[in-house]
Amino acid sequence: MSKAKPELSFWQIWNMCFGFLGIQFGFALQNANVSRIFQTLGANVDQIPVLWIAAPFTGLIVQPIIGYLSDRTWNRFGRRRPYFFAGAVLATLALMAMPNSPTLWVAAGLLWIMDASFNVSMEPFRAFVGDQLPPKQRPLGYAMQSVFIGIGAVVASFLPYVLTHFGVANTAPAGEVPHSVMYSFYAGAAVLLGAMLWTILSTREYPPEQLESFADAHVNEAPVVVGSAWKIGTLFLALGAILLALILHYDLEKELYLLAGGLVGFGALFVWLSRTASQGALRQIMGDLYGMPGPMRRLNWVQFFSWFAMFAMWINTTPAVAERFYGSTDTTSAAYNEGANWAGVLMGTYNGVGVLAAIVIPLLVRAIGLRMSHLVNLWLGGIGLLSFLLIRDPHWLVASMVGVGFAWASILSLPYAMLSDNLPAAKMGIYMGIFNFFIVIPQLMAASVLGVLLKLFFHNQPIWALGLGGASLLVAGLCTLRVPRPETA
Repeated sequence: MSKAKPELSFWQIWNMCFGFLGIQFGFALQNANVSRIFQTLGANVDQIPVLWIAAPFTGLIVQPIIGYLSDRTWNRFGRRRPYFFAGAVLATLALMAMPNSPTLWVAAGLLWIMDASFNVSMEPFRAFVGDQLPPKQRPLGYAMQSVFIGIGAVVASFLPYVLTHFGVANTAPAGEVPHSVMYSFYAGAAVLLGAMLWTILSTREYPPEQLESFADAHVNEAPVVVGSAWKIGTLFLALGAILLALILHYDLEKELYLLAGGLVGFGALFVWLSRTASQGALRQIMGDLYGMPGPMRRLNWVQFFSWFAMFAMWINTTPAVAERFYGSTDTTSAAYNEGANWAGVLMGTYNGVGVLAAIVIPLLVRAIGLRMSHLVNLWLGGIGLLSFLLIRDPHWLVASMVGVGFAWASILSLPYAMLSDNLPAAKMGIYMGIFNFFIVIPQLMAASVLGVLLKLFFHNQPIWALGLGGASLLVAGLCTLRVPRPETA
């Protein structure tokens, strides 16, 4: 007979989520400093997007594989925790090696290793919350992860600045990384390994047979029939071929080759899925991708528009603020760098607000439910980004980023709570990994098409990318209403 999964105490949830502080500490150091390291080692500005875009593709490949494997793992160390440990050790070594890279291509290779290692640890963490917590407590669990994500992002982002303030050298000879960055990466390695070990040693996992005995393990899942998968495969192949032809004919950005290649690759895999008799890992992953539950399909649209908006903000806030509010596009001018510094303050603001919002969100969920809470938060973020088009005093942009902070905390927590309530326990890992596709794909889309849209319709003014991001968050909020409640799914 099925039974309810026991609720955990606040400190048990704290312990099981604490490792995310280390993962995000490493991610934030990577996001804030790797481009600087690339340029230090001789990369041109136009090379940086190509060097960076491989990192999301790494997650696209690694996360579903790790999810698939962790669903099928059980030994005396647990189900998800062996992957926490392996990813943490590899990421720690990569963090220590990155600022000592002798050449640009060594640094690029270390970025791939580092990003893959973060994903090895991070993907099972999402499934870990679904494994350990009953549906009622999952919003709190994912919100707790958001708290640690925010803290890690704020502290790691400011660490080189703080070390410089205390006298650590912020400059270095040509081809060498400054000590402020180097020591920040060493500190990040220590924090990552320490935080992950805390979670690994302070938590336990339910064995598979006990996990299967809980009532929330038995979510209805329709059998997957893959005979028609060739139809979507053919569509992807055609779209990829058309995109390749357009890239060659119009000499479009190099990044689009990866998007076209991805379409062709997935198209070929779906055609193969409809024809293969294999029962191996690739067949299982592609079958689950093709036959994902209906609520997950609808959540994917929420994720697509949410992450398109966030990526548009990340890559355009600095040039938008410098041009619109400080009147300069000259990266060597005092005005541009003053604007860039203020953009950094704004980015820190939304991360800081995200920590506080993550504390408020479980209370909001209790009052109005998961779907409406996510809609409200996404619309706050959408209004915040759209307000960049109307505000004239840059200091008022802090208020705009308050709304973005609520959206960010919600994006990092509530979709996973909605998803986990609609997934069978035996496939929690693989579906969480597949869910990552709809974080990566919109980032690749934003990197590929935003520049073209700005050039064609907005006179290359980056402020309009933030407006498009705001509109995208409003659409994401509306898409949330299409996600069924677990009891009606």
